[in-house]
Amino acid sequence: MNLPGLSEQYCHFFDDEQFEPTEREGFRRRVITGDAMQLCFWRIAGGATGSRLHNHEEHEQLGVIVRGGLDFRIGGADPQERVTLGEGDVYLAPVGVWHGDSVFLGDSTYGECWILDVFVPPRDDLRAAGEPDER
Repeated sequence: MNLPGLSEQYCHFFDDEQFEPTEREGFRRRVITGDAMQLCFWRIAGGATGSRLHNHEEHEQLGVIVRGGLDFRIGGADPQERVTLGEGDVYLAPVGVWHGDSVFLGDSTYGECWILDVFVPPRDDLRAAGEPDER
């Protein structure tokens, strides 16, 4: 899609073909990186697993559940309680906060969980081609 007066350098549009498959089964992503922040738009097959419990030593992560749901653990050094988030819910994982051990719940239309993750500062492993080491 190209709108008059808008440079594609600054405007990014939803396009299914722009989502790259990753090495993890059921995970596709689109990454847009600025100077100080980064957006990772995930499309994850419902029922997909494999997200390990992890934290970020240098990055804050803010996630918005767009479609489907996310069942995961977040908080403290070893969070035991599981939290289930649905469409429109938001989570914040500040620097050092443990999160993950996720199960992704597919929506009724695509059978996928869509998550918008914002990282500040940008993650180098998401800038480069290849699979990020965590989600």
